[in-house]
Amino acid sequence: MSTDFTDFTDSIDENHERARNRAAAETSFDAWIGGERAAAADGRTFSPRDPAVDEPIAPVARCTEADVDAAVAAAREGYETEWADRTASERSALIREWIDVMRDHLDELALLESLEVGKPLSFARADVENGLNFFEYYADVARAQGGDQVATGSDSHAYVRREPYGVTGEILPWNYPILLMGWKVGAALAAGNASVCKPAEQAPLAVVRAAQLSEGVLPDGVLNVVPGFGEEAGTALTAHADVRKLSFTGSVPVGREVMRAAADRVTPVTLELGGKNPFVVFPDADLDAAASTAAVGGFYNAGQSCDSASRILVHEDVKEAFLDRYLDEVAAYEPGDPLAEETNLGPLCYESHREKVTEYLELGREEGATVLTGGARPDGEALADGYYLEPTVFDDVTPDMRIASEEVFGPVQFLVTFESYEEAIEIANGVEYGLTAGVATSDLSLAHRAAADIQAGSVWVNQYFGTVPGTPFGGFKQSGIGRECAAEALAEYTQSKAVNVALDVPSL
Repeated sequence: MSTDFTDFTDSIDENHERARNRAAAETSFDAWIGGERAAAADGRTFSPRDPAVDEPIAPVARCTEADVDAAVAAAREGYETEWADRTASERSALIREWIDVMRDHLDELALLESLEVGKPLSFARADVENGLNFFEYYADVARAQGGDQVATGSDSHAYVRREPYGVTGEILPWNYPILLMGWKVGAALAAGNASVCKPAEQAPLAVVRAAQLSEGVLPDGVLNVVPGFGEEAGTALTAHADVRKLSFTGSVPVGREVMRAAADRVTPVTLELGGKNPFVVFPDADLDAAASTAAVGGFYNAGQSCDSASRILVHEDVKEAFLDRYLDEVAAYEPGDPLAEETNLGPLCYESHREKVTEYLELGREEGATVLTGGARPDGEALADGYYLEPTVFDDVTPDMRIASEEVFGPVQFLVTFESYEEAIEIANGVEYGLTAGVATSDLSLAHRAAADIQAGSVWVNQYFGTVPGTPFGGFKQSGIGRECAAEALAEYTQSKAVNVALDVPSL
């Protein structure tokens, strides 16, 4: 695919038609099974839609149970014949070689992700780069992994080995395809497993292309990708008897279904689910910085992030001063063509999702909250065909409202005030989720105390989206189980084996 993106300067329809033609011209989006492209067993395809203009992008193999069976069989063979006996250093070298190929195609992968998700092209490029950094991190850390020796008497030698599961299944969300591929597939492969990866049906293109770029680098069968729908390919993967470990990112209801299916076969799972994340602005905060951080936390990727700062908890003494600054920051987020260089807010990923978010806008009004800005689709013909919503802010929100406790997953933030530290913590913790949180304060003692008291897997102080390679990511409560993004993820992709060897008394 051509990687000259300087010509996206025409109308949104012309830009996207040209980009879709590029996407479909030089590759096909079949499944990737056993190191080669594979059409679906029944020959069916589906076409994800470009959310900026509501047009199909390219046909993709629609995998079902037969294709998942083939992928798992290929993964098992690849694991047993090619991957299991390689050292961590050998696996690391091959993964790094694949990373280098993907970096050579970074602009292509970013364009595919922008087309299928709707995120601004510069953001998509950053997401791909971040995903490759996680692949690289796991490849490096895996080389340093080792077992433990256990102190015993002189008549035995006890130690603990870490061994891969074999075939693992990774089910990706649509909002960050390559980034989450790096989180999950990167950890699985680096730990010594073979992977069967199921991308979201809304966003399979970049993941399929990334797998194709492993050709001639990774051994056949070590990496497999089965695009398709959740009820077809996803269900078959979660219930497969030869898949020994599962990792899923998505909604709480689907996560529960994955966990139920895994329970039937006693398959360990990592679940990264929803969030209703607070950003707490204490009265001593730098309000200019807090306002900017809050807006980034809420409107990056059009709020379609499980770790978005959905709830802004602001102390009543600084609310008005904060609000003046914050609304100025929000005004800078303008819906536009994701392929245009200046765009910082794209459409939502698919039509029914926009309708769901729109229903929450109506619910907020019904519950008595006040719309300070936004709350509708943008005006004008240029964006009329896309799945756009204006950045929206609700004020006068109370913790008992549904909009204050349910995940919206769109470009919407909700303002709640508090009077005391204790009330702030109570509100922050008063939802069923516990994924991430932000704290704005100039008092380090207060920051550390709040970080300890907030029930969340990640707490970011005077910043937002603070996950980097090496810091574990995962949730408390309904936000999931398990951790990714750190050495803990490699432990989740291996199982321990205790070995105790009797030592004879030397006869010499």
